[in-house]
Amino acid sequence: MVGIDSSHLLRDKILCFTSRSHMNNQHRKTSSSLSLNQMKLPIPRIVAFASARGEGEAESFSRLEATFGDNTSTECTWSFDFPQSKVEVSHLQSEAHLSGSNGDNNVASVIEKLNALRSHLLAAEKWNSSQLHLCDSKYLECATNLVHYMALRSLDIEQLNNHLASLGLSSLDNNNLDVLARLNASINLLMNDQNAVTESWTNAYPKGKSTKKKDKGRVLSYKESLLGKLREGRSTHIMVTVGEEATLGETFITDILKAGTSIIRINCAHGDPSIWGEIIKRVRRTSQMLEMPCRVHMDLAGPKLRTGTLKPGPCVMKVSPKKDAYGNIVSPAVVWLCLTGTEPPTHIFPDATISVQDQNFLAGLQIGDSIKLFDARGRKRRLKISKEFPVFSSTGFVAECFDTAYIESGTELSAKGKKGRRLVGRVVDVPPKESFVRLKVGDLLVIPREGSLDEPSVTVPGAHRLTCPSGYLFDSVKPGETIGFDDGKVWGVIKGSSPSEVIVSITHAGPKGTKLGSEKSINIPQSDIRFKGLTSKDIKDLEFVASHADMVGISFIRDVHDITVLRQELKKRKLDDLGIVLKIETESGFKNMSLILLEAMKCSNPLGVMIARGDLAVECGWERLANIQEEIIAICKAARVPVIMATQVLESLVKSGVPTRAEITDASNAKRASCVMLNKGKNIVEAVSMLDTILHTKLIYKKPDSENLH
Repeated sequence: MVGIDSSHLLRDKILCFTSRSHMNNQHRKTSSSLSLNQMKLPIPRIVAFASARGEGEAESFSRLEATFGDNTSTECTWSFDFPQSKVEVSHLQSEAHLSGSNGDNNVASVIEKLNALRSHLLAAEKWNSSQLHLCDSKYLECATNLVHYMALRSLDIEQLNNHLASLGLSSLDNNNLDVLARLNASINLLMNDQNAVTESWTNAYPKGKSTKKKDKGRVLSYKESLLGKLREGRSTHIMVTVGEEATLGETFITDILKAGTSIIRINCAHGDPSIWGEIIKRVRRTSQMLEMPCRVHMDLAGPKLRTGTLKPGPCVMKVSPKKDAYGNIVSPAVVWLCLTGTEPPTHIFPDATISVQDQNFLAGLQIGDSIKLFDARGRKRRLKISKEFPVFSSTGFVAECFDTAYIESGTELSAKGKKGRRLVGRVVDVPPKESFVRLKVGDLLVIPREGSLDEPSVTVPGAHRLTCPSGYLFDSVKPGETIGFDDGKVWGVIKGSSPSEVIVSITHAGPKGTKLGSEKSINIPQSDIRFKGLTSKDIKDLEFVASHADMVGISFIRDVHDITVLRQELKKRKLDDLGIVLKIETESGFKNMSLILLEAMKCSNPLGVMIARGDLAVECGWERLANIQEEIIAICKAARVPVIMATQVLESLVKSGVPTRAEITDASNAKRASCVMLNKGKNIVEAVSMLDTILHTKLIYKKPDSENLH
């Protein structure tokens, strides 16, 4: 959006757009960063509407013609820049200045500028009417308000807002839900009684409260159509990402739903339809049993660059007691011994879980028994049963281990049971160790095409190696470009590239190195990679999503073309009720967001936006993330589209069990969104419970009365 310097703001009766060529020249004269922030919406030449003072359309149009001159382009744009990147646009000099002390002249001058601003908004609506009429009827009003909002934001109205405040009126951008209505209300109020403009908004315009209530009702209907109805006493949905771990225990889904989860998210980049189907079956069953509505959201993987799959490590777990600084045992390791898929009671926090398949083995055990085994190193170890718990139709035990043991699948367990019988069982389902490479600053990383990981590198012997399955990486990158891994945990510079491999020098990692494993994100912000919208995998997964989920997340939306392809696929499958969540996680997606929303509103599907802060921060820069987040929320509010806040909400709590102060504040600020998403982790139940408390705790202070402010 091209801002206007406040010293030139609305100094004349007419507002206009500069031509595309003039605007581009102005951008080149400011700073190179403008191209990163710019968001454009094409608008042909403006035809003015009659002003609120009764000015004729022909007269108003002639004034605009005089403003443009003969050299005006037949196509103009409005665009958006951050406030620090303003571009001055010259305006006609006004006959009346707001700096005068005369109250009547001041009010009359404000009215003229509001009328000119109103013509500006109506002209934008008229010249986008062909696109607006293509929108589904349920979104026509939303799309129109979005056009009004973007037209309003194409100008710097800060000084005008200051003058409105001095007259006792609210800022024009205080209510994005109905921009034109707010503008009309200001004009009507000033024109009805210029001598009483300091009267409070509520008294002078008594319909304000009912209008506000109507706006909230409309927004709520769009939110409910996508996210479902909120539980009693709740104002914000909580979405939780789950994976295969949800199928390993019987109580996991129950626990997170009771804690406050109302939407379950499944990432199609991981797992397969068999796992997804089992998760959804459990969610539906548990939701119905608890009478707690819960919707299912599935994210398509999208054309995201990821690291390839490393060979899994051995299926072995380490069970180790706690020791002091001298190596003396302080307390034994706590082991949960159970049938496969049986979780411990919620108050038990084991150091390890050992699963067996033999019910008879567990049935013969009792408190005080000792279980003998030989671990993976051939060393004799012992587990002592200390507690017993009934779990569904079986029994689980808490055992103590006083020596470090490495236990693998197939390890034989033996114990003396009742009446001296020898009991034998075998350990099953020990998960494989996660494979990774540990990268340090100065290391070299070779990324070969997938399938060539086992082939030794001739160019860089001894370098770390990690594949990438996408050919986009090898076809687009150039030496000197920066590259980030795992949401920016590791950074490097590309030293060389070829059709078969890319060589990276690591420039940023943890002090002791950072682990980089399978299926971690790869970001190359400086590269102009041309991705397709929906991949072949996305289209295949869409078939499953359509028949099992309530809404689908479209990853890495970049421009209108991506939405066009999506609409075609939805129309082909007659998916009119499937909720659509547009994930904004790239710079181009952010710049084209208004156009993307207008294109998405051409279909009748429930619509929402997810602020995917992980990739967005890496693509756009951490220092810009807060501003970008605010802009996305503001645009979505104008479009009346629900927003999902995602990535690293209460991340420390989820991973380690202890939140940071900054995370608590971030979670509280997320109240502005319609939904907040948590990623999976071992403390996810506690995180959901805390987030639910944060989001729905009433403020301890009373909001100031607007009448007193005036």
